[in-house]
Amino acid sequence: MRKVAERAKVQPAAMVRLSQQLGFPGWNELREIFVSRVRTHPEPLTTRARSLVKGGSDNHLSRDLAQAQSHNLELTLAQNVENVVEAAKSLKKAPHIHVAGFRSCYPVKLGLLYGYRLFRSSVNLISGEAGTLEIQLRGIEKRHATVVVSFAPYSVEAVRVAQAAIARGAKLIALTDSAVSPIVLNADHTLIFSHDSPSFFPSLVAASALAEMLIAHLLALEGKDAIANLEQAEAALHSQGAYAAS
Repeated sequence: MRKVAERAKVQPAAMVRLSQQLGFPGWNELREIFVSRVRTHPEPLTTRARSLVKGGSDNHLSRDLAQAQSHNLELTLAQNVENVVEAAKSLKKAPHIHVAGFRSCYPVKLGLLYGYRLFRSSVNLISGEAGTLEIQLRGIEKRHATVVVSFAPYSVEAVRVAQAAIARGAKLIALTDSAVSPIVLNADHTLIFSHDSPSFFPSLVAASALAEMLIAHLLALEGKDAIANLEQAEAALHSQGAYAAS
């Protein structure tokens, strides 16, 4: 408690009063919530699936899902209003960007890459397909920036990418679910998203929203050059017949 109070620049007694103000008997009870969060492993998907099946499918499930997404978005926004701007500034300064996310994080990674590549060409995907992860990691250089997306249980590939970025002197931007996530260690910027869901699988809505926030801020920071690049990309897609005639 003393260490936390010291970092917060308050007296230890203030931590006790805060705990009681939040409805806890004392500091230890409040602390235990965070300790248990760190120690607890993610609940197996099969356990969550059994609970879902047992509860049955009715109108409440869809409503509960929508409410969970709304709550996830609110929490994620509250935690990242300033952080996302600073992360975008670091990405803008970097001469080259690498984006990584594996398994269930693949769509978040791909959405970020696709949106960013529409107005900046020096962005590439780290996929690790066909055993090429080590080769792709060699492309990370000093002053580059690397975005890694992962949530518990954390992909070993994501951890390897984060470690490689730090080792090579690149900026590391971590999109993850916890301040104690293994990809957060030594990260330059951490963007935390919530993924609670009444379904059997964690929600990716807030993570995708974070990626969209980054893209929007990056476009705003890049300015006229980004608009010109976006215009060229959009014209090329139309001229090459990428879209069906309406």
